[in-house]
Amino acid sequence: MTSRIVQLARQLGDVIVGKEETIRLAVICLIARGHLLIEDIPGVGKTTLSQAMARSLGLQFRRIQFTSDLLPADIIGNSIFDREHGRFVFHPGPIFAPVVLIDEVNRATPKTQSALLEAMEEYQVTADGVSRPLPQPFFVIATQNPRQQIGTFPLPESQLDRFLMRLELGFPNRASEREMLTGQNRRELLAVLPEVMTGDELREVQASALEIHVAPALLDYLQDLLEASRRQHATGLSPRAGLALLHAAQAAALMQGRDMVLPEDVQAVALPVMAHRLEAGAAPGQLAGRELVRHLLQTISIS
Repeated sequence: MTSRIVQLARQLGDVIVGKEETIRLAVICLIARGHLLIEDIPGVGKTTLSQAMARSLGLQFRRIQFTSDLLPADIIGNSIFDREHGRFVFHPGPIFAPVVLIDEVNRATPKTQSALLEAMEEYQVTADGVSRPLPQPFFVIATQNPRQQIGTFPLPESQLDRFLMRLELGFPNRASEREMLTGQNRRELLAVLPEVMTGDELREVQASALEIHVAPALLDYLQDLLEASRRQHATGLSPRAGLALLHAAQAAALMQGRDMVLPEDVQAVALPVMAHRLEAGAAPGQLAGRELVRHLLQTISIS
């Protein structure tokens, strides 16, 4: 299984060049059954990465462009009256797909953003009083414009907490950008990407990650990080965040071919898992976001 994971990361690296660490973290997020938030300016490859992941896994891909006039029913679906049978028939929305790209998630209103909460946490949606399961695997990749741009709405803490990781792609280095300028067109490359892992194989990998051994001492270290975040931040990290950090560390260990989690695995995923959960709500003078995560990693010792 490890070889398939490495092959998946390598293929994604052929599409998004020069971003090996970001791709590694995105694959870890996928293995950990988490949802991914990518915050960056337009044009750096956010949509291309999500499409490449879907094609490499042979999964159906849906894209939802969030705008200020989008309604929850445009995401979940709605019931339309069927005259022939004399009843309402539910028509599923684009959320019913294994890989869903939410493009520019912070351009929609909070009411529309809230339509994602149940889907991302419980892998189901409820409409007309009926709960309907989503396909498995189910993976949301959302892109977010920089929050200072005009026409954006801040994501509420409850929404941010449902993203296992937040990543940034950033600009490529000079050599990688030259390779993009002189190499094959990304759209053409996406069209011929081979499937390197099936959906069933992905579910097996996800199940295997949960079986990676976690020693009591490692759990002590993880809990120390959680408790310290709550002492040094107005709200701190939630239990859901603790589970996200644990599962991401297990996925990181699996990707390295190990059968147990090391402190280095927790530290490797801490920033993308924790920082976006600690940005809002800090009291004046308190550290927040990335600065707080770096401070915690430097000050919390491993027993």
